Amino acid sequence: MSPLLQFLLLLLLSLLCFSHDCDAQVPVFACDVGANPSLAALPFCNATLDPLSRAKDLVSRLTLAEKISFIGHKTVDTPRLGIPAYNWWSEALHGVSFIGGGSRFSNLVPGATSFPQVLLTAASFNISLFELIGEVVSTEARAMHNVGHAGLTFWSPNINIFRDPRWGRGQETPGEDPILTSKYAVAFVAGLQRNRHDPQKLKVAACCKHYTAYDVDNWKGVSRFTFNAIVTEQDMADTFQPPFKYCVTKGAAACAMCSYNKVNGKPTCGDPDLLSGVIRGQWNLNGYIVSDCDSVGVMYNAQRYTKTPEEAVALSLKSGLDLNCGTFVVEHAQNAVAQGKLLEADVDKAITNTLTVLMRVGFFDGDPRKEGPYGGLGPKDVCTPSNKQLALEAARQGIVLLKNQDKILPLSPGSLSMAVIGPNAKATSKMLGNYNGLPCLYVSPLDGLSATVKTIYAPGCDYVTCNATSLHLEPAKAAAAQADVTVLVVGSDNTVEAEGLDRETLLFPGLQGQLIDEVTAASKGPVILVMMSGGPFDISAQLANPKIKGILWIGLPGQSGGQALADVIFGRYNPSGKSPFTWYHESFVQNVPMTDMRMRPDPATGYPGRTFRFYTGKPLFKFGHGLSYTKFTHLQVQAPQTVSLALGEEHPCYSGNCNSISLASATERCAEMSFDVRLQVHNSGDMAGSHTVLLFNKPPRLHNAPKEQLVAFEKVFLEPGQRSSVAFSLDVCKDLSVADENGNWRVPLGSHVLSVGDLKHTFSLTV
Repeated sequence: MSPLLQFLLLLLLSLLCFSHDCDAQVPVFACDVGANPSLAALPFCNATLDPLSRAKDLVSRLTLAEKISFIGHKTVDTPRLGIPAYNWWSEALHGVSFIGGGSRFSNLVPGATSFPQVLLTAASFNISLFELIGEVVSTEARAMHNVGHAGLTFWSPNINIFRDPRWGRGQETPGEDPILTSKYAVAFVAGLQRNRHDPQKLKVAACCKHYTAYDVDNWKGVSRFTFNAIVTEQDMADTFQPPFKYCVTKGAAACAMCSYNKVNGKPTCGDPDLLSGVIRGQWNLNGYIVSDCDSVGVMYNAQRYTKTPEEAVALSLKSGLDLNCGTFVVEHAQNAVAQGKLLEADVDKAITNTLTVLMRVGFFDGDPRKEGPYGGLGPKDVCTPSNKQLALEAARQGIVLLKNQDKILPLSPGSLSMAVIGPNAKATSKMLGNYNGLPCLYVSPLDGLSATVKTIYAPGCDYVTCNATSLHLEPAKAAAAQADVTVLVVGSDNTVEAEGLDRETLLFPGLQGQLIDEVTAASKGPVILVMMSGGPFDISAQLANPKIKGILWIGLPGQSGGQALADVIFGRYNPSGKSPFTWYHESFVQNVPMTDMRMRPDPATGYPGRTFRFYTGKPLFKFGHGLSYTKFTHLQVQAPQTVSLALGEEHPCYSGNCNSISLASATERCAEMSFDVRLQVHNSGDMAGSHTVLLFNKPPRLHNAPKEQLVAFEKVFLEPGQRSSVAFSLDVCKDLSVADENGNWRVPLGSHVLSVGDLKHTFSLTV
């Protein structure tokens, strides 16, 4: 089923609940001893036992047919054991979603807080915000679960690297940098999962996806279902794998999802090295591995990787898969066992992993309204004033000011008249992006701006695709000609970039470019260009246009996006967002195939590389660009001139000529290898605001290392004239290492350059 069709179907089902008796359905909970006292004798219903023992007890009581039914994401009920049906598939990318069907809305719970799409939240560079959003989302999820409206397993976050600006799902990710993405993953997962009442249990179970090297959906006929990502060991080690490693090892995520694509010829859901070897072996996953939906079927039907369905089922489960999103494994597992391709022990192992997670989230602890720490939660705890305020604050913190010529912004309302024009000016649901739920409310850009000044509205285009039929230039030009200032709200939506839909160009969709040019030319006053999108555009023409005084990127800002925009435009909020991706010229996408997975440049062929870490071309804006209404300066970097690595006496680098140290050979000393970097930040302007301090390191040119890499960041708030000290503690092994050509981590010796803005500090790393 296509993502769009699935979305429409699930939306219809949710809306039907508003007019039918969905609220009257009494939720059924597993091991509800109050409703069925005989269940108390079953060890798996005993919440005082450890989760693994309980899971093993339950597995021992199931028939093979029942076990197989537990491998699919939609389990059937098992009345003889007091177990209701369960849908594993719920989503919580930026709020509780109806996608997947594991969670739903009705008159009882008409909506949930819809935060900005992840890419915009990531632009805040605020780790505490990432975690707080996760915590609010999980609280609303538990509240909905208590009334039978949500599951306890959420397949979020998406932590793939936004490698190419055309990717339709870049909107779901924290951007192009593996460090930012890793820190987002750890914080958001902590917010979702942390059970403050019992650290051994989970509030809900998060799932980091899509493992791995997945970032092509549908580009020029290349489908994610058949795409074979050719990835070097070096790129795998330092770009694609770090977010997943951090998510599992530091974030303790209870789940990882394998992707549709192949990596170097092997389907990720059928690769024992990636699943059993890395996720569960090296990273010690305490949880389960789930397939992307129908990807085991894709392995057989689309990729033709196996000769029979039974071989695909056996390969995936023996490789380490525990749960199949879809029905393919359930349909063919019985025959796979009968044919000897799959053992019942393989099935036992898989469902033991999944059932252990359900034990940890309290699914088998009876009625959660009577037992456990979240029993008092209910519909009253969804869409609370504080939750809605947090969604607004997240949107404000993420908005990126790209251009502010003549300090046109912020605007002073006064008696100002404003033309609000563009296909996204009245956006409501389009502000949410994909994997959304039903929000608590909508504040469109027009709503937000109209609450402050008198506005004249003209869409200019009916849709973002903006063809000749839907283009209405004259009313838009007339509005701009009579207003004191014009705000153009343009960009994209899920009809242009989404799951299953990649872009082919960085130019504005359809005739939006013409709309921008002609409205700007006709405008009486200055023009503010606002881009609502899940990625960058080539805005070189707009940057060069002197009448376009201000440019803002507002991502997909969630339910209160219009209010956040107005707060920034009128100076009630000082923008502090930094771009989590590189802004390229159109020539980049015309010359670089999206399917070329190489991160590093190739001078021999003119291949320019990707992202700020490797790109050799001149971008429109670098990763981390973002202006403020005030002026921040960085002062007095304090860091050592020389850092000496204390290695074992027998280390070969003491007797030989080493240009880098193998991390494997220095592991025992890594804890001792750290130093501090200190600086001051001064708000030398006349407006209070937040500022993100981004610390980069430029390593020696060894092992084809990145030209620079983000090593740390910190967000500070300063009043006018205020100074603040910022300190970073750098771990030499973790923060200064690079992956070599074989994917092995090494610490490069020699000259390193730390930089924060214009400040630079060079130090030497020696033995």
